Amino acid sequence: MKSLKTLALVLCMAVSLPIFAQSKAGGGIDAEMLRQITQQSASKSNAALSNAMASNSIDDLAKNYRNTTISDTHFSIETPKQSIHNQRSSGRCWMYSSFNVMRANFARKHNDTLRVEYSHDYLFFWDQLEKANLMLQGVIDCADKPMDDQRVQFFFHHPINDGGTFCGAADLAEKYGLVPVEAQPETYSAERTSRLSQLLSSKLREQGIELRKMVADGKSKNAIKQRKTEMLGEIYNMLSLSLGEPLKSFKYAFKNKDGKAMTPVRTYTPIEFYKETQGGPINGTFIMAMNDPRREYYKTYEVEWDRHTYDGHNWRYINLPMEDIAQMAIASLRDSTKLYSSYDVGKQLNRNNGYLSLDNYDYGTLFGTTFGMNKADRIATFDSGSTHAMTLTAVDLDANGNPLKWKVENSWGADSGHKGYIIMTNEWFNEYAFRLVVDKKYVPANILKAYEQKPIMVMPEDPLFQEDR
Repeated sequence: MKSLKTLALVLCMAVSLPIFAQSKAGGGIDAEMLRQITQQSASKSNAALSNAMASNSIDDLAKNYRNTTISDTHFSIETPKQSIHNQRSSGRCWMYSSFNVMRANFARKHNDTLRVEYSHDYLFFWDQLEKANLMLQGVIDCADKPMDDQRVQFFFHHPINDGGTFCGAADLAEKYGLVPVEAQPETYSAERTSRLSQLLSSKLREQGIELRKMVADGKSKNAIKQRKTEMLGEIYNMLSLSLGEPLKSFKYAFKNKDGKAMTPVRTYTPIEFYKETQGGPINGTFIMAMNDPRREYYKTYEVEWDRHTYDGHNWRYINLPMEDIAQMAIASLRDSTKLYSSYDVGKQLNRNNGYLSLDNYDYGTLFGTTFGMNKADRIATFDSGSTHAMTLTAVDLDANGNPLKWKVENSWGADSGHKGYIIMTNEWFNEYAFRLVVDKKYVPANILKAYEQKPIMVMPEDPLFQEDR
């Protein structure tokens, strides 16, 4: 019996010892390091705080209760209000923000006597079909590369998604037109895109593998193109069943803000409706500015493969200091023109009141540490980047014309945040704003000239180049 107990003890020791025997070249956690780690933690621990954190949300404990209400909601410059939309459980914020700008420009052109609400479902259909083609054609173009090549992995890792940018909305609208929401309303899958995206991704990966094999087997370009066309027919059918087949024509009368018809009913095609409401091409009328302190300012960059359509425009932007971005935004807002903009909206957001401030939550004090990375370091380490597009609608200036705070129209419904809007301090804006789409008439000549220079090509894997959702 004694020998069995001894054997059991030896076995227990053998099981427990390897936890300190895994150190490789001094880089593992050994017994002495673990002792120091636990001692350091013990020296800072607080039993009451530990009990509180075990039973409560970290945000509730770190919340700065002085910021739970917004006392100052005055804005010295504000664009006309319009209805607040809700993207629901989808990543289409880029389309909502783009449409917010487009419909506001239409209302402004008609002195706010006419309004228009665009169908997100309609353009999302074409967005998904075009992204499917972009993926499949990209697979064909890179079929001579090995499967573990970075570019091949790019296409197979995320074959399709519901995110995007203003550039994509411009390309899609010019190619396929627009329709009013009354003519093609939302479907269940348009408002809840995750399952459809999963199924489309699986199908596209399967199709991509087949196309790679066709190239490897030496099939002709015509045969490969024909097979790709058949594959896109399958994707089209999946989209039609989920989103409804896109309209080819419809009847419509323009209404005022109270919903009263102000024009005779007329039959439009989507392209005709686009021209009627937008007047002409959107591409060429704007620049995209970004703030990326890792890269040289006043240089233009282009993100390879970051587009919605294979024959469309890559995402191209000029990198600018936040001071320049703010001045262009102010010039636009002074002229009652809203702007597409995007942010890392999850940082320090108080969802209840729709307020963004750098001191909404004091996580450092709560955990007895600091979070001290600057904007460049946060981007480089994937800790921060553009995640959500919203429509910049207002700014509050001090006596010297410097911005104090900003307001954006969000797409989370009229009951979210501050009556459907989010208010942000200028300090937060400087740290977590990333993209701004500005009409060229509000852009200084020196920036326009810099924007026209030959762009420096960058890759879509960069931490900052994820799409707005």
